[in-house]
Amino acid sequence: MADRAEAVREFVTVTDVDEERALFFLESAGWDLQLALASFYEDGAEDEAGILPQPERPPVQEISSQPRVTSFRDLVHEDQDQGDEEGQRFYAGGSERSGQQILGPPKKKSSHEVVEDLFKGAKEHGAVPVDKAGKSPGESSKARPFLGGGYRLGATTEEQSTYVAGERRSSDSKQEVHVVLKLWKDGFSLNDGELRTYSDPGNAQFLESIRRGEIPMELRQLSRGGQVNVDMEDHRDEEYSKPKLAFKAFGGEGQKLGSATPQVVSYAGMSRATPNQEAEASTAIVLDDMQPITNIQVRLADGSRLVQKFNHTHRVSDVRRFIVGSRPAMAAVEFLLMTTFPNKELRDESLTLSQAGLLNAVIVQRLK
Repeated sequence: MADRAEAVREFVTVTDVDEERALFFLESAGWDLQLALASFYEDGAEDEAGILPQPERPPVQEISSQPRVTSFRDLVHEDQDQGDEEGQRFYAGGSERSGQQILGPPKKKSSHEVVEDLFKGAKEHGAVPVDKAGKSPGESSKARPFLGGGYRLGATTEEQSTYVAGERRSSDSKQEVHVVLKLWKDGFSLNDGELRTYSDPGNAQFLESIRRGEIPMELRQLSRGGQVNVDMEDHRDEEYSKPKLAFKAFGGEGQKLGSATPQVVSYAGMSRATPNQEAEASTAIVLDDMQPITNIQVRLADGSRLVQKFNHTHRVSDVRRFIVGSRPAMAAVEFLLMTTFPNKELRDESLTLSQAGLLNAVIVQRLK
């Protein structure tokens, strides 16, 4: 009975009604103070005309000795414990002891909180933290096999180098895609792409997939059914800055222009030389046994090598004539003669080998 008397006093304190009306609402609510207060403000706050008929009393329910809500001050404290996700609560109308509670819209999350939620969701679904200085087990950035073409060098000086075509992938084959998701202070980016803001509705589905630990649909479409690996980088304290594009040299095949039907340039065709041609080119170099002699090694563009003896007084142009004589196909091709270390072009071919510093040296042929 002490609990019920306490409930009556609290109801009178909050609503400023007499004990008879407080007893009516409390009995109607089964002595649930919160339910009685809600019923009062919905139906009986402004009804002062007479006493309502006494309803049948429902079974009495046990209630806590300490009421959940004692005053609007407690509601304010309870509002502070709800966190920031519900938004701010307001009170309107009534007196200093009563009023209508209005719940405001949810508070907008900061970019720091958005990034925190993304990392938290990813970790809950199995994401593994990666140390910047090392690699995690099973990381996708593994060595990839070389798929381009190349030249197979001969085992001997007589065996010619042969061109081996590279593997060509079909356009509809599955691909392994590695994406770096960078989360910035003002948005996110994929690899070195453009900035995409967190507030853009078009990015909501992408971010929700990341939060659930799933691969977004737009990344799955890039892989064409293959494996997709996503690395997340935390840059929440940094403003987005567009990276500078690194120079990437062309590594494919090409065609030489200048005719109606361009001719594919092939090193393999240039390397076809008979032993007679090399012998004739060697005999064309007249040696003076009374003068100092040096050996010059020439590395051709097709990967093969030539070795020839010259006098110190022979000129760089004599080396060029020796190359053309050994490989007649080179007569129609423009090429440079370079040194190895340091690597520089031999521009003045009128110099003697001694003046050019090419005694017992290696000369490299480079096509223009």
